[in-house]
Order: sequence, then C-alpha cells, then structure tokens
Amino acid sequence: MKDQTILTASSTKPLWHRLAVLGCVTIATGSLVAFTPGPLSKGKADSLHLQVSNAPASDNARTFPSFAPVIKKVAPSVVKVSVTSQAKASPAGMPEGLDLRRFFGGEMPDMPGSGSSRQFHTPKQQGVGSGVIVTTDGYILTNNHVVENADDIKVALNDGREFSGKVIGRDPKTDVAVIKIDAKDLPAVTIADSDAIEVGDRVLAIGNPFGIGQTVTTGIVSAKGRATLGLDYEDFIQTDAAINPGNSGGALVDVDGRLIGMNTAILSHSGGNQGIGFAVPTNLARWVMESLVNSGRVDRGFLGVNIQDLTPQMAKEFKLDQTTSGALVADVTPGSPAEKAGVKSGDLITAFNGKAVSDSRHLKLQVGATPAGASVPLKVLRDGSSLTLNVTVEALPGDKLAQAAPSGAADDALHGVAVADLDKATRDELKVPAQIKGAVISQLEQDSPAYEAGLREGDVITEINHEAIKSAEQATSVCSKPVTKVTLVKVWSHGRSRYVVVDESKVG
Repeated sequence: MKDQTILTASSTKPLWHRLAVLGCVTIATGSLVAFTPGPLSKGKADSLHLQVSNAPASDNARTFPSFAPVIKKVAPSVVKVSVTSQAKASPAGMPEGLDLRRFFGGEMPDMPGSGSSRQFHTPKQQGVGSGVIVTTDGYILTNNHVVENADDIKVALNDGREFSGKVIGRDPKTDVAVIKIDAKDLPAVTIADSDAIEVGDRVLAIGNPFGIGQTVTTGIVSAKGRATLGLDYEDFIQTDAAINPGNSGGALVDVDGRLIGMNTAILSHSGGNQGIGFAVPTNLARWVMESLVNSGRVDRGFLGVNIQDLTPQMAKEFKLDQTTSGALVADVTPGSPAEKAGVKSGDLITAFNGKAVSDSRHLKLQVGATPAGASVPLKVLRDGSSLTLNVTVEALPGDKLAQAAPSGAADDALHGVAVADLDKATRDELKVPAQIKGAVISQLEQDSPAYEAGLREGDVITEINHEAIKSAEQATSVCSKPVTKVTLVKVWSHGRSRYVVVDESKVG
C-alpha cells in the first residue's frame, strides 16, 4: 500500500481534515507526560535492556560545526519498516467496495465451463514506514498505524541487512507499537527524558520519507504538549524539522543523539512537509512499550472523575486566582476511587502523585500511567482551601475512558431558557439516572447566550451558582434574583456532568 495523505487544500476545513499520519496506511482525524517510567517488572521484559540517559543536553548545539558525528551515532538505530497486507474481500471474493452485481444483476456470472462463481484476486497492499531499535536484541519502536493491518513485516537495517518482523504489541490509544526481529548486538538508540526538553531546543529527524531511503533533517522543538489527532492519550512534541509520509515511527533526537520522540504525523495542505510535524514523546512511548513487552497489553489507571479545563471565567466563579491551573471535577463516579478518597464535584485537582496538574488532559495522562493498586496523594482546591486526599488507583474498566468532559464555551447565561420538572416520563425518554436531581431544559432560544455557551434542550440543570437544584420552580427562583449577570451552571447530559459559565453581560 503506497504512502498516502488525504488532505484538503482549504484552510477553512476543521483541523483534523488537514492532519495526516506519516506512515503507510492511516489518516487520523483528530500532551508531555509528567511522570518518570518506573523500573521494569521481572519476567518477560528482562530482555528489554534500554540505554537511558537523564543528563541534561550538552552545549553541542552551539559548538558543532556539523551534525555528522551525531548522525553517524544514531543512523544505524533507525530502520525501514516495509509492510504488506492483503486487501479485504467481499464474500464473493471481490475487492472491498466493488460489487459487480450492480452490472450483472442478482447473480454473478460463472467462469466459462467451471460451473462455479467467478473468483477475483485481491491485490496486496504495500507501505513503508520507519522504526527505531531500542534494544540490542531486536526490540523496535514504531507507530501503531504503520503495522496495524500488516500480514508481513520486513525490517531493513542501515547496513543493508533485512529481517522479518513480528508485532509484540500495539496501542491504538497512543499510536505506539513494538515489533521484534531475531538479531543480536544491534545498535540500540539511547533514550532521553522527554520532559526535560524545551521549546527552542535543536532536534534532528531521521526516517525513510516516501521510501526513498534514510533521510536526516534538522529543526527545533516548536511546541510541547500538543493534542492534534484525536487519540485517547496525546502529548505530542511539535517540530519544524522536515518530516514527510514514510517518516512514521522514525526518530526525533536531540543534539547528543538521544531519542526524545517518535515521528508520527504532519499538518499539511499538500501531503508533504510544511514545517509542522508531531512526535510521540519518549516518556509516553517508553511506558507503553514496557507495558506491551511486560504483559502484551497496556493497563491504565482509573480515577473515576468527569473533568474539564478551568477557564478564566470559571476560575472567577469558583473564586480562584486567574493564574490557577488544574482539572475541574464536574462529576464523580459512584463507587470509584475518587469517591472513596473524598473527591467532590467542584473540586479543582491541582496535583496528582506529587506532580502539578496543568489541565484535564494532563491529569488523564498521569492517571493512565499509574498502576492499579497504587496509593497516591491527590491535592485539590475546595471552597478556597487546599486539601490533600489519598486515592488508591484502580484499573481502567474495559473500554471506559477517564476522559475529559467537553469544556463548552466560556460565555453563557440563562436568559431565554425554559425549564420543567424532571418527571418519570422525561427521565425515561432522556435516560436520566434516578440519582440525578434537577430541572430539565424544555425550551431554549437559539440566539441566547445560554445556547451560544453550549446549553441545549434536554440538558438537566443540577446546580446554579453552587446551589443544588431539585425542581423547575427552584431553578426559576434562583435565576430571578441574580447577583451578577454571570451564572455558573452545572448540567447533566448524555451520561455525564459538566460546568458552564453563563454570561449575559454582553446582551443588550
């Protein structure tokens, strides 16, 4: 399957329309992790002997007349990953998407003299990506989208040798995969602490763009903590080093030749490099890789909170300093680790396990990287006071995600909102759980600040300015005597709660 990027030339399209993963098969529609990977558990992963350096970057960026010594050191660790997969076929043996019955009627014509239905050979698809050798005995880091549909994997080393590759594990939630080749004494890359990099640091990208052969480009770290592809767990490093389709799974290294990221996607109108590339940071990739090698899966921690980012207006309504950062708890799952620890709706989580929480996405990453059973301190702000709670993290149940709630617009109000009591018929229709109390929005003017803020008919108002709402009459009463034109509303909809700031100050 050839490299392909399906990109729109119009910048008016949503961002995800203009994002493409760099490898061989996937077009994705669309954070650094503040944790240090722990030691490997004993067992299968004992052979995963990583070379790790936590020393700060040297002054090589200023003193090097050439990056040739760095490239000579790192280039042997970067490999070409060639993938072959069989195109899917219909029950009639036809390539997927092709149905000749449209031309021949309900039955397929028989092959001459055979008495059997016509058979169609489906073409094999081929693609090329990149990978990075991380252990001397053949473990290779690459992207999930490079190998997810592979029937056959060939790994070509920089010295010309070629090996068959085997998928050890894949994690679509981070687009990380690990493959293995049967070889010894391989040139493994040294892995750096990706948390230590800074915007402006010089970096080098090495991979196999368009399958033409190993290519090296240089640039800087343009940004950190990007979330662009719509994956469940994202923490991309952004760089302007030239990377193109085929670079997926390739190395992003610092000036000392240490791996700081794995090239994954580009933002482009043309399908080629336009100076905006994204790489999975090594701290995230390493944790996923070790989990896959250890157990063949990635076990993530579960806290049991519905969280959202703290906007300046919400900070004002919660009487918090405008510079305060953290993840705002909109709801707590009954029986969850968070509830058992004493976390409440309206709490602002500012630190998890001793690490500052900048926003809801970073908290999700931190919790996900915490092993089940770990007891960690959780720092929260509640009613202006700082509290430290101890929470015992549990395993993420099934496919349930500890995902952030949609933040909603910042400017909203209750003018133009009509409410009704939440009776049994309404509960049944909207599938509102029995424990949810409040007033349901029955009508909403579309030109109102409330609508612009994200409130919708069918939303259940459960709090207004921190006051619990039990009925439509109470909601009307609370709104009839506003202290200001800004109202903090908590609503339940589609199985989750969220806070919304309602601002009427700009109306009239």
